[in-house]
Amino acid sequence: MKKVAIIATGGTIASRYKPEQEEVTVGASSDFFRELATSRLPEIPVTTSDFAGIGSYMMSLNQAFELVQAIGKFLADDAVSGVVVTHGTDTLEETAYMADLLLDSDKPVVFTGAQKAADDPESDGPRNVLDAIRVAASDAARGIGVLVVFDQEIHAARDVTKTHTSQLGTFQSAEHGKLGEVDQGQVVLHRRPLVRASFKCSAIEPRIDIIKLAMGADSRFIDCALASGTRGLVIEAFGRGNVTPDVLEGVKRAVAAGVAVVVTSRCPRGRVAPIYGLSGGVGLARAGAQFAGDLSGIKARILLSVLLGEGGDEAPLAEALGRVAA
Repeated sequence: MKKVAIIATGGTIASRYKPEQEEVTVGASSDFFRELATSRLPEIPVTTSDFAGIGSYMMSLNQAFELVQAIGKFLADDAVSGVVVTHGTDTLEETAYMADLLLDSDKPVVFTGAQKAADDPESDGPRNVLDAIRVAASDAARGIGVLVVFDQEIHAARDVTKTHTSQLGTFQSAEHGKLGEVDQGQVVLHRRPLVRASFKCSAIEPRIDIIKLAMGADSRFIDCALASGTRGLVIEAFGRGNVTPDVLEGVKRAVAAGVAVVVTSRCPRGRVAPIYGLSGGVGLARAGAQFAGDLSGIKARILLSVLLGEGGDEAPLAEALGRVAA
């Protein structure tokens, strides 16, 4: 029987409380997950490895890219039917989306984590890991992209986001909904995602910045990013994709300097589009900014890091956004 590979990266799911330090720190390794799976799911063979032992707030874009490459090596093994990645929840959705963009395999790749530490008497980690293994071993999960399994729900990496700092059901796909759930050990899927694409990439561009607008925002953050060598900007704009006149002028300077500018919304749901004049979306489009549909700002940043890592220019960027930014 083929095995499920478990890659551990740290996070709350691998953390324990240190009373002498009065803090929660990463302590457990992938051995814990192997023992858990062997005792609770003996019918599914697993193999485990440790990639890192960090809180995901310490994960960098380059580390995420290295992790995706490590996942790819397991997927290339004919003895592996799927991969589970245990990851801290803070940046889980970003690493998972990078994997979704870069991995071209029908084998399931499933990210999971926990909101409570491994030694918490109410830890959600063990159930999440067991459910993730079930999904990774399921034929139903093949060919639908990278998944996030959390609190018995199955989500697409493109759509899911962390919505609560501490509650167990933190991961939600508010705009499009979950793909399915794990019910009493059974993997149940209700829909398959239609909007996704894979890109070949030998390197990523980490110098991508996000600027979230607030009432009266000016261009200082844009100018600071330009001065410090940014290669791409994601503007979390107002509503449908509108900015202040000052920000529009900053965007014009950025585009003139060869910096890719992508527009998303600071709203948690809905699409951006060039509709309003003056410094609205029409002005941004005429300045050369690209619109990211309903992608969140942090997902647009991941996409931009992948596309610019390929050395893309305006035309490929626009085409790529059309493929993944519905």
